[in-house]
Amino acid sequence: ASWPPACATSTPCGRWSATTAGFTLLEEAENERMHLLTCLSMFQAGPVTRLMCIGAQFSMTPFLMMIYVVNPKAMHRFVGYLEQTACETYHNVISHLETPGTRLHAEWSGLPAPEIAKGYWKLPDDATWLDTLRCIYADESHHRDVNHTFASMASDDPNPFVHMHKEDAARAWKLEQAQRLLREHRHGSSASST
Repeated sequence: ASWPPACATSTPCGRWSATTAGFTLLEEAENERMHLLTCLSMFQAGPVTRLMCIGAQFSMTPFLMMIYVVNPKAMHRFVGYLEQTACETYHNVISHLETPGTRLHAEWSGLPAPEIAKGYWKLPDDATWLDTLRCIYADESHHRDVNHTFASMASDDPNPFVHMHKEDAARAWKLEQAQRLLREHRHGSSASST
């Protein structure tokens, strides 16, 4: 749901430059793309469903980008409400999935998380589809809050999420370093034992 604002803020034509909201919205758009790829990896979408997704993107993107260029706050508010609807949907799906006796519980409770989800959200090897849905739900909640925040800001206010991005980047770098050291240690241990 964040791709129209993300596209508009990545160019100088938007009221906000890429340095204010652009990075946050591009990250959100990438996250939404991962939601789509995760769901497509779990369930085989037929040609009609795929065509509808592509058609909606091609038909709605120009319209939504124009709204964003004319009134970014209105677009952020709209996306915030759209994300709220997604939150309610995921909450409903998760509730049914967690409730024994429901059809979703019967059909989805034993499904493992797809590999793409394990990699993207750093889920353990034994993660389930329910764990994946909880991650997507958390993402959608964050997207809702981000868009409502941007809808309430003045056009020259600084991005309040920059500090969070820096913390996330530092945490990701430390995790990468720890994983690299662990791999090197395992490789060194296995080489010395042979």
